[in-house]
Amino acid sequence: MDMKLSNEEKDILLKIARTAIQNALEGYPNKPIQVGELTEHLKEPGATFVTLTKNGELRGCIGTLEPYLPLYEDVREHAIAAALNDYRFPPVQPSELPLINIEISRLTPPQPLSYENPDELVHKLRPNIDGVVLQDGMQKATFLPQVWEKLPFPEEFLNHLCIKMGSPMDLWRRKKLQVFTYQVEEFHE
Repeated sequence: MDMKLSNEEKDILLKIARTAIQNALEGYPNKPIQVGELTEHLKEPGATFVTLTKNGELRGCIGTLEPYLPLYEDVREHAIAAALNDYRFPPVQPSELPLINIEISRLTPPQPLSYENPDELVHKLRPNIDGVVLQDGMQKATFLPQVWEKLPFPEEFLNHLCIKMGSPMDLWRRKKLQVFTYQVEEFHE
């Protein structure tokens, strides 16, 4: 991440996310955004995760690890997906929208983490700093750095990440997996 977002840019992205969800719930998911009003920074490619919570509980989270859209469009796409397409939850209903809190995590590019054995992997992870991607062939899963708040111990964090990947929870101990780390710039309403 070359440059941090300004508070104004963060507010714009949060407004884009909320408006996108509202428009999608009203049947207009592709309503145009006034691009001329956006800073050049918001038009550059960016990778984000949009997390929705309701009463402090996860209500949806969708994102990408690699940038493929302008930042503002990435936020809009993932806000709608988090509200309507997270397989873990039913779609957000219009009556829920006032209760939904939106959090955006802007990601740095994932970097490979080299390690020789499970103990070294545990010691190389930086709780509350690193987001982690585990990959085993075609299976892949990630946890944002914010997940460390609920899973503060690296072993527990890796166990749950293996489960999320659809693998046995101790796979990271039994097999050398591909591991990538990234950091986020997180902001919320």
